[in-house]
Amino acid sequence: MKDLRHVRPYGDTWNDGMMQLSFSLPIPFGEEAKETARQYVAKLGLIEPQVVHGVDLGEEMSFFIVYAKATHTIDFTSITVPKIETPVMDFYEINRFIKERIGRKVVVVGACTGTDAHTVGIDAIMNMKGYAGEYGLERYPEIEAYNMGSQVSNEALIRRAMEVRADALLVSQVVTQKDVHIPNLTELVDMLEAQGIRERMIVICGGPRLNHELALELGYDAGFGAGTLAPDVASFIVHEMDKRTQEK
Repeated sequence: MKDLRHVRPYGDTWNDGMMQLSFSLPIPFGEEAKETARQYVAKLGLIEPQVVHGVDLGEEMSFFIVYAKATHTIDFTSITVPKIETPVMDFYEINRFIKERIGRKVVVVGACTGTDAHTVGIDAIMNMKGYAGEYGLERYPEIEAYNMGSQVSNEALIRRAMEVRADALLVSQVVTQKDVHIPNLTELVDMLEAQGIRERMIVICGGPRLNHELALELGYDAGFGAGTLAPDVASFIVHEMDKRTQEK
């Protein structure tokens, strides 16, 4: 029987703690570099480290894959993570919900903000063609969707949202080196609050390094990670709008 109070990685045999690590080191490739990688992993508290792959990246950089065993365990039963509990509806259910519960078109403005030029995230949610077999919000007859594309400033996003009386703002952040997405996302919320319009709209962020917990910490209503589809976002928006209407 599984002991969920003492969980650790599983590789070849049950509960063996085996892990695979991959990383680069700023040193020329060779036997000394392999030993450096092995000793570094040992210093992390992992035991029996084995360098199973190494390659010269050039410019005196080396890449390694190392196997090692973990000794620590985690109590899975004690883990709690904030997550979106809204039931996900399909394309037809969402449009029917809007007609019956909201009674008008829902206005959504989305953009990839800051210096990020990657639209893959916002397009997956907004673009009419959609992604992975799901239509994007532009295809929903009961949603008025405005996709502003990439490298959109927070000022421009807010200005557009006010022009079209947006019910929801969607912000995509794909390129996040050095956590540049954190100040950018924080700035947007600060600007909305400074203008006294934060509570007028639902504000959502998404990206490969974002989750619901971080989004809440940054002042957003929801955060979606990798693999999110249009119905996930649309379901949250319309349920949240309906809930706020009932609370008034």
